[in-house]
Amino acid sequence: MADKIKVLIVDDASFMVKALSEMLGSDPEIEVVGIAKNGQEGLERIKELKPDVITLDVDMPVMDGIRTVRHIMIESPVPIVMLSSLFNHGEITFEALRLGVVDFMPKPSGAISKDIHEERNKIIDRVKIASDEDIEKVRRVRVCKLDARDRLSERYEYKQLDYLIAVGTTLGGPNTIINLMSQLSPDLPAAVVVVQEISQKILPAFVEKFNEFTPWRVEVGIEGAVIEQGVCYMCAYNAPLIVINNQNNEFCLAKGANPDEPLNDLFSSAAEAFSENAIGVLLTGIGSDGSKGFMNIKEKSGTTIAQSMETCVYPNLTSVAIENGVVDTVTDANQLSKQIEAMIKTSKI
Repeated sequence: MADKIKVLIVDDASFMVKALSEMLGSDPEIEVVGIAKNGQEGLERIKELKPDVITLDVDMPVMDGIRTVRHIMIESPVPIVMLSSLFNHGEITFEALRLGVVDFMPKPSGAISKDIHEERNKIIDRVKIASDEDIEKVRRVRVCKLDARDRLSERYEYKQLDYLIAVGTTLGGPNTIINLMSQLSPDLPAAVVVVQEISQKILPAFVEKFNEFTPWRVEVGIEGAVIEQGVCYMCAYNAPLIVINNQNNEFCLAKGANPDEPLNDLFSSAAEAFSENAIGVLLTGIGSDGSKGFMNIKEKSGTTIAQSMETCVYPNLTSVAIENGVVDTVTDANQLSKQIEAMIKTSKI
């Protein structure tokens, strides 16, 4: 019999600890090996118990969740699934994902969540996926806060929209998205549409905070929104959008027809709308979604880029696409922005 996934629960709410212990313990592949009431105690228990995964609250005494993540990633790296009622605090969600947690999940109904059992399957699923994360490849993203007032004219002036950069990822992706969009030049004649694994409840607060650290204008993707140059549209994997031409011959966002394969849908729509000026970017993630869409981009003479498996915390998405021969270029995570910019500049010569 395979070894069980050892989980440490770090949370100061007794009801939550009890609920999570029962929930995770009900799965034959998981064992709750310990409990900690705050981050400091959690750090001590990590060294003692050596868990495979940690579930971590944010709002705790002595040492809160964000400070705990910083210490864990430096002192005792281990995959982290955050569970918090503070999902509408952009600074917290952005910081957690920037630091490299596997996922940030909202507690269903506040700090003491009595209906957490409704989320049982999803939490168990996240813990199992987290146990497969290559923790050595997790990197905190270094960002600099920008003064939005200094770039107001650049953010809102009209520029030609010639290219669409369609980015697809699942778990582990938000960290890489932050890295990419904080480095990518907003002066490109392009817009960006991202489909990633992130809770819809978290997305608005995440986007609001993200705007402070990227020269791009970042918005939550909304059905019907007209796509503009210099804007990055963020969409959740379970509520994805595609790109179409509307009645006014404008490129806009629309609801996809294939919710089971949203990355294929996004890439295929980008190919249909932008043809040779579609750039598909596939990042770290679980599953095989995206390869068919990449093929459609290539058939329209567009460009496909995959994050190198060596820098992916989950290499599934990119490995499948590479094996299927639908990737033009394989690039390390920290070189993605340079690669995209070089492709656009070269094609315009």
